[in-house]
Amino acid sequence: MKLKVWLDDWQMQCCGDPFSIGSEVSWTLIDPKDEWLTDVLGADLADTVDAAEDRHLGAPKGATPTVATVTAISAVHCRFAPRPGSPTGTLCPVPGTGILTTVTSADGWTPNREDREFIGYLAEVEVSGE
Repeated sequence: MKLKVWLDDWQMQCCGDPFSIGSEVSWTLIDPKDEWLTDVLGADLADTVDAAEDRHLGAPKGATPTVATVTAISAVHCRFAPRPGSPTGTLCPVPGTGILTTVTSADGWTPNREDREFIGYLAEVEVSGE
């Protein structure tokens, strides 16, 4: 079974393990659906994301990790700006500014691209034993 998985930059930087195409990974996956991901990726691409890798946000205690092999990785960058109605100083993703760049490995520290900040990875994986 193939899955498309979102990985936050900050979770990778905090306690994620670097991975590359061909790596076997063991990730705790949660539902990725939220407005933030839609703003970053656009609705069409966000709807194709099957899961998000989670180390901090609320995976059920004792959740069984998913073991899979990484088949593709994209670094994701977008612009941030104040959003009307947001508290002063709060920056939000600017819809439509997300870009994906194919990479061969991920360590959480991908550089920013001009006026777009690195925010995470979109990885495609093949679940083991399926």
